Amino acid sequence: MRLLISLVGLLLIGLSGQGQSLTISAKAIDKETKEPLPFATVGIKGKPIGTITNLQGEFDFHFPSEYRNEMFVISMLGYQNYEATVESVLHAAEFEISLSKSTTILNTVIISDSLRGGDILRIAVSRIDQNYPQDPFLMEGFYRDLKKIGGTYFSLLEAAIKIYDESYKEPRNKSKLRERVSLQEVRRSIGYSNRFTSYFDNDNLLEVLLLNNDVRYRLFPSEEVFFTNLTREADSHYNGREIFVVSHTQEFYLKVFIDKKTYGIIHVEYENNIPEDLGRRRGLTHKFESMKRVVDFRLFEGKFFLNYLTVDYKVNWYDAETEELRFETELQQQLLINKVFPEPEERIGVTQKMRSYGLQYQDQPYNKKFWDVYNVIKDSPLDKKIVTDLELSGPLEKQFEKN
Repeated sequence: MRLLISLVGLLLIGLSGQGQSLTISAKAIDKETKEPLPFATVGIKGKPIGTITNLQGEFDFHFPSEYRNEMFVISMLGYQNYEATVESVLHAAEFEISLSKSTTILNTVIISDSLRGGDILRIAVSRIDQNYPQDPFLMEGFYRDLKKIGGTYFSLLEAAIKIYDESYKEPRNKSKLRERVSLQEVRRSIGYSNRFTSYFDNDNLLEVLLLNNDVRYRLFPSEEVFFTNLTREADSHYNGREIFVVSHTQEFYLKVFIDKKTYGIIHVEYENNIPEDLGRRRGLTHKFESMKRVVDFRLFEGKFFLNYLTVDYKVNWYDAETEELRFETELQQQLLINKVFPEPEERIGVTQKMRSYGLQYQDQPYNKKFWDVYNVIKDSPLDKKIVTDLELSGPLEKQFEKN
């Protein structure tokens, strides 16, 4: 199987000079099925900058013009990397590139060693201190959250942020955020004034999202029965490296992709569909229905850093007397890390970090010039429903300006 990358609409902003920006627009699809490939990693080889494809396999990648002589790279789990010079990509008006599926992918599990799934994950967890940063580092990222009621989107918030952390040392309190985050820019729709907002947690949702990093906060179960029940699946391939794949399907779903050479955890998928009573609020009972999260890492200068983190959280609301379903709520969150600084000169102090209350109360005037060249998760045709729902209150661009 091969991957087809169709690069179209190349935009060149500034042909020379420091500080100017270049942009490559692209779409990643499977050559045989023509299906889009979401969350493929896009970047400059060996550089701490990148983005990811959206649900339609599309992206706009902005990067400094000083990288025009470097190698442009697209990486996808299970595929060999696509690499080409930035110059060759920029000068191609339109072209297609096929990436071969990794030859290490097997239809059945063929294991030449005695390692079981539990053995592999146990080693990976024990080596977190070796494989992840143990010195201070800084990351720049893009955050988005969307809220839905009964299948209709009613609020959107997007923020450009900086995240500072001392190290990946195991925290004593896994529910207390260790990172310090500062807001650079925030834009939002007026949906945050909607009456349904009160049915969602009004805490700082970005803080809550960061606590879902399975590796940073050691969220893997420690019970022996968990490791015993892990299954070793067919090996995979990512970014030129062979990957172990282990999974768990009892009570909850978990799949972990682990680098064979270092035992670094590079990708985690988790899903919980066990309903849970969350009590009463505003005269209604509400129940947890499901939660899905994906945590992805990329290797830079010998350490694994967060690449992206997504969470989809669903809660249903019922009449307290009749137990009749009144409405469904869904929170979708996405965090993309688009730049990493392993030895930062800048640190985020206590007075600089964002407040513990909602980001919608910490926003700044809409800065269109900033957002035009900032690496975000690109809007896709699937997002047309989101825009249509949100624009019931007026054009988004106007809403951003007003808020």
